[in-house]
Amino acid sequence: MNTFDSREEAFERRFAVEEEINFKARARRNKRIGLWAAQLLGKDGASADVYASELVASQAAARSEDGIFASLRADFDRAGVEMSDYRIRRKLAEGLEQARAEIVSGKM
Repeated sequence: MNTFDSREEAFERRFAVEEEINFKARARRNKRIGLWAAQLLGKDGASADVYASELVASQAAARSEDGIFASLRADFDRAGVEMSDYRIRRKLAEGLEQARAEIVSGKM
């Protein structure tokens, strides 16, 4: 095996690790965002957990932030919750950053 093959394998392993971290971070972020949104939508207890879990499940395969944003936007509009697009997107970005940092540092 030459140096280029070794480097290629290292890049592929790094990419796989990054993708796994990103997937886990999105799932963790979506759960938290779901609980946040559930509270704003007037859900509590078990219904908030169900809402958050459904949000995570519906977005598990999606790679785009637009899917979860659209779901939240539609739910807020349907419930009459005043929420700007900027605030939703900001909450998504902050949540992802926080979840990723927790995963990388090993926090549960």
